[in-house]
Amino acid sequence: MFNKNIKLILAFAIIALAGYQFVQGEIGNGIFLILLSLIFVFLYFRNELILLSFLRMRKQDLDGTEKWLEKIKNPEGALTTKQQGYYNYLYGIIYSQKNLTQAEKFFRKALKLGLNMDYDVAMAKLSLAGIAMQKRRKREATTLLQEAKKLDKNNMLGEQIKMMQQQLKKI
Repeated sequence: MFNKNIKLILAFAIIALAGYQFVQGEIGNGIFLILLSLIFVFLYFRNELILLSFLRMRKQDLDGTEKWLEKIKNPEGALTTKQQGYYNYLYGIIYSQKNLTQAEKFFRKALKLGLNMDYDVAMAKLSLAGIAMQKRRKREATTLLQEAKKLDKNNMLGEQIKMMQQQLKKI
């Protein structure tokens, strides 16, 4: 909703008001204001619209996910770098159902901006490998599959990786 810098300014303003309340002897108000400022600090690091998009994604509602993502008008101004990575990652997942060229662009941008979890990086590379296979780029697909296999430490994507390796042999 708010620009990332506005969230920080609001948090610091509320902390300053909390300090003033402590000086005035209103300890309860000061503690409440500090807790209130923590909400803005949390929302700086975890954008509320990205969180709502992930909730929609869990329900496999791609239209709802896209609706929440569209509410972010200026991703560079409203999101931190990692959040921009997840913004592009979610769009990559959405467009992988519609337009593979667009999905590839979004996944590459997400990997360039960075993702926090190794599983998400592995999933993005696995998706890129699938797109490369569709476009008959065997060498790139093989490299991406090997990188995804290294990143998948809990073997959550093991079956998909094996299936894609079998399909690669047919190309």
